[in-house]
Amino acid sequence: MPEALSFINFRIIDAIDILIVALVLYQLYRLTKGTAAVKLFWMIVVFYVIWKVVEFFHFTMLSELLGELINVGILAVIILFAPEIRKFLLYIGDGRLLHFFSDKFGKQEKSSAFLDEVEAVREACHHMSDNMTGALIIFARKTPLDEFISTGKVIDAVPTPELLENIFFKNSPLHDGAVIIKDHRIVAARCILPVSKSSDLPQSAGLRHRSALGSTEMTDALAVVVSEQTGAISLCKNGQLIRDISSSTLRQLLLENLTKEG
Repeated sequence: MPEALSFINFRIIDAIDILIVALVLYQLYRLTKGTAAVKLFWMIVVFYVIWKVVEFFHFTMLSELLGELINVGILAVIILFAPEIRKFLLYIGDGRLLHFFSDKFGKQEKSSAFLDEVEAVREACHHMSDNMTGALIIFARKTPLDEFISTGKVIDAVPTPELLENIFFKNSPLHDGAVIIKDHRIVAARCILPVSKSSDLPQSAGLRHRSALGSTEMTDALAVVVSEQTGAISLCKNGQLIRDISSSTLRQLLLENLTKEG
């Protein structure tokens, strides 16, 4: 009978509470997906569930022990999850968490809005791949990239194949670092990006690939890389590297990802 009464007393506010917690956990999972932290994320979730089960059955000593371990582990979690915590705070600060439902059901920018810049990048990457010219191009999305932009040279120009190829020409003073495209314009070149410490990358991957991976681990940006050694074109998103793709596949992936959330 008490169990039946507790079920009857389940309130609307309880359902909202569960929904909010589920939403926060889902967003945390999205931010850690594809990174080394995702395994630790699931381990913490399992550990927390075990702790609550132990509390439910009133195992006093075990419950206290697990509680102390969780308290001590908070500092370790903050250190280990530093990039993900930073990304989550940027996510909140940018307003995307508060506008989750409006982003999902509201008006999205059409792929046609990105056609010119994507075609410019595709053509430039195709030529640079043939000429074995290294390149790193970042497409900004929702997460602000001001700290990366501030490290480079401000340009503010319409993306064209000729301009991109000139920037990454080996004798150009701007060829080192990344080009950042934001709001359909090249905003800066020679930008310095964070380097990923992931051990999953093959030894053949150079600094450009690690920078592409690092920038997409910390933000929701898209990174396009042309290898100087092999000429291979790669796309990086959410800390995952899609290697050795054709310029036509690059165009398709960019248009797909630039018009959807996260």
